[in-house]
Amino acid sequence: MKFARKVIITEFGAPEVMLVKKVELPDPAANEVQLRHTAIGFNFIDVYQRKGIYPLPLPSGLGHEATGVVEAVGSEVTQFKLGDRVAYMSAGLGAYSDYRNVAADRLVGIPNDISDEQAASLIFKGITAQYLLRKTHQVKAGELILIHAAAGGVGQILCQWAKGLGAFVIGTASSPEKCAIAQAAGADIAINYSKEDWPAALLEATGGKKADVVYDSVGKDTFLKSLDCAAPFGLVVLFGAASGPAPAIEPEILNKKGCLFLTRPSVFPHNADAAIFRENAAELFTAIASGWVKSSLGARFKIDDIAAAHHAAESRATQGATLIIP
Repeated sequence: MKFARKVIITEFGAPEVMLVKKVELPDPAANEVQLRHTAIGFNFIDVYQRKGIYPLPLPSGLGHEATGVVEAVGSEVTQFKLGDRVAYMSAGLGAYSDYRNVAADRLVGIPNDISDEQAASLIFKGITAQYLLRKTHQVKAGELILIHAAAGGVGQILCQWAKGLGAFVIGTASSPEKCAIAQAAGADIAINYSKEDWPAALLEATGGKKADVVYDSVGKDTFLKSLDCAAPFGLVVLFGAASGPAPAIEPEILNKKGCLFLTRPSVFPHNADAAIFRENAAELFTAIASGWVKSSLGARFKIDDIAAAHHAAESRATQGATLIIP
């Protein structure tokens, strides 16, 4: 019998609720592939789920994305073979592990010119950016785009890709140092949203022009002011809650703020179909090959140090992508 080391939670709470346990790993089912993980991606949704902000049935694993090498294939799997390098970002919870069985239709092959660590740092965040920029709203040249948390993993990719599409990009971040990171990632203007008057600073920087689209992954601390920064008939895209859930609003406020559109999308429905997921991944890989999307590798943590990884992320001490190395 083969065993895997896996992070499990039996209750919601602080990072210390995560336990590393040795569990039995069966042979892959007919439609599955058995992977030896080489790099595991961290995403802020992992924090939300660990805390119970996004409740899970317990006990539960954590983690959505990883890269690995195929070590065994089920009897019905034809698209992958032993030794193939693959990545996934929507195969159910459990990526925080050293070995794992994954349904073959949830996997995508990694191009030869992309490393395992690059893929692990980009597949979830890059696919998130892909649906936001190409599906939720098809960003066009000349549009003014506001991206909150622009120094984070998704934020940097959004800045890079939006610039590649020809948009004028305003990025926000929580400190002068992170504003510099946002500008290095492609933001034309960077605004410190920890300052109370940041919307006024934005309007001063743009000559009074508001954003065609606002991408808000911060939530509580920025959402209401995001509505103030959207142009008439503009779109506010709320796709995260790094500072806490966004406050509830009356629909009438959207009318008063300029007949705004508001959406709360998610990456998973956009990639539920295997064929569409691979199409989306192909578009991401093309953007990487074009130079529009670059990997920004930050801190690396071992599985045994998973609590430290979550503490670092929640304290906003990390920059770019955090990786967990089995």
